[in-house]
Amino acid sequence: MKYKQLGKELKISAIGLGAMPLSISGRPSESDAIAVIHQALDSGVTLIDTADSYCQDESDKHHNEKLIAKALQQYQGDTSAVTVATKGGVIRPQGSWQRDGNPERLRTAIRQSYEALGGSQAIGVWQYHAPDTNYTIEEALTPAKEAVDEGLIRYVGVSNFTVEQIERARKVIDIVSVQNQYNPWHRQPEVDGVLDYCQREGLIFFPYSPLGGSSRVDRLQDIKVIAEIAKERAVSVYQIVLSWLRGKYSCVVPIPGASRVSSIEDSVKAADLELSNREVERIDRETQ
Repeated sequence: MKYKQLGKELKISAIGLGAMPLSISGRPSESDAIAVIHQALDSGVTLIDTADSYCQDESDKHHNEKLIAKALQQYQGDTSAVTVATKGGVIRPQGSWQRDGNPERLRTAIRQSYEALGGSQAIGVWQYHAPDTNYTIEEALTPAKEAVDEGLIRYVGVSNFTVEQIERARKVIDIVSVQNQYNPWHRQPEVDGVLDYCQREGLIFFPYSPLGGSSRVDRLQDIKVIAEIAKERAVSVYQIVLSWLRGKYSCVVPIPGASRVSSIEDSVKAADLELSNREVERIDRETQ
């Protein structure tokens, strides 16, 4: 496994685990979900991405965080290098997804995430899930700044942010990461300046839904250039996509979701798969 620097002190694996599929509708049993997390750890993964909203609805809030905490507690190996990156700012009434940047709610959400993740050490990375136009970025991030000062949070990141919004956030609190959607079907971070900004400023970029999300992941095989290179390399199309994302910008750390042990076993192999510049350019050209 290769590693990347996050902030001044943390080193995270070049491929993380996106834990959302373990807690939303259609999720596996708890024992199977814990097996997925343990396999990720066995494979060298030290970054697990979650959110307080990774659950079925508000009555199920913090399910994913609690699951991760239980898996880490039960793991027989060393977990001292594992960083859990969670998020707050989205609520799940009746199973919907709604932004909520109310500072008072976020203060409560941060403490609840801290407790859900074990309540014994600072949250590795807390990310503002998505800007809520009902509140300024400054208002919404003030609770995170307070939580850093209180020792509840170690580092802060943002998600679904533009360059202008990232810059505003950095005036409130040090930002170490940005998490926006990025995959063969969604190339917006390449053109809106976010990837270039992260690369230039030394921020880690976490592409969410790197394989297209549940609605598109099975269609990767239909992208001719990806299927051809996968066949030439004798690897899965999933490894090709993850390696392509990593090869374009060194700040990129993919966080593929997994609900089966076999999925994370395959994905982590992309950390050691290096595509040539020609292969990267070919995928770029033929997936535009």
